[in-house]
Amino acid sequence: MRNPLREILDRQLIAVLDGALATELEARGCDLRDPLWSARVLIEQPDLIRQVHADYFAAGADVATTASYQATFEGFARRGFTESQAADLMRKSVTLAAEAREAFWADPANRVKRVRPLVAASVGPYGAYLADGSEYRGDYALDEDGLVAFHRARFGVLAASGADLLACETIPCLSEARALLRLLDDHPVTWAWISFSCKDGAHLSSGESFSEAAVLTGTHPQVAAVGVNCTAPRFIPALIHAARAATNTPVAVYPNSGEAYDPVTKTWHGERACDAYAVEARSWFDAGARVIGGCCRTTPAHIRAVVEGILSA
Repeated sequence: MRNPLREILDRQLIAVLDGALATELEARGCDLRDPLWSARVLIEQPDLIRQVHADYFAAGADVATTASYQATFEGFARRGFTESQAADLMRKSVTLAAEAREAFWADPANRVKRVRPLVAASVGPYGAYLADGSEYRGDYALDEDGLVAFHRARFGVLAASGADLLACETIPCLSEARALLRLLDDHPVTWAWISFSCKDGAHLSSGESFSEAAVLTGTHPQVAAVGVNCTAPRFIPALIHAARAATNTPVAVYPNSGEAYDPVTKTWHGERACDAYAVEARSWFDAGARVIGGCCRTTPAHIRAVVEGILSA
């Protein structure tokens, strides 16, 4: 069993991730002021999700990350969905990305100097289900065992969904990382990347050491990449250096736009810091990151800039 990201890295300089899904859906008219966030669109407008995936592939993304970040059994139950229906919606998130990938790959022109893209099933943190911004604080009431119990059923559905790997992302604390690694042990043929939300260039959102998190996750044999997401671009260089010092596992970075999220109003505020994405992506690559994309408030144009800044340089 080989790291699926390594398959891409053996062929080209980097593996290019996609950018934001939820905020891109908002830009196309979706109202995501909802505890289900992008998972709401799985119910209401699935074709639009498929189109966003297609646009990211066209921009140069090697990986599509599914609309399952905030898709949980508990969240769907609040809307009256049964466990079976909730599981079907989670699998649907993978199917939509896979359909976009297959349509893209069916065109011979898209196979020139490209590798066949991957589908990564998003596993959002417990804080995403709470929808109170705690994925940027890590101040959970649940302990590690409680987090294992919360994630277990969804983790199992997505591990068996046909996705190429899981994207365990925006993890704010060590206890949640340990919980996800325990679940990965239960699925020995599943790969996952583990990506953390960080408050600065050295600490997770919880205040714990990012270097410790990189050592913890980077030594697990099923972890495809260790990284940082939904973190301000200005912190990324220091975090790459910390990860490179801690592990030989590929380092993934996909920052947000630099704006701050208000969990009460469900809006973003502050100044954008991602207008020179090609230049910044090149600096992250030069620092040692090999899996690069974007998170909240980034767009297909930013992903195209990553490709142009590195692969086309």
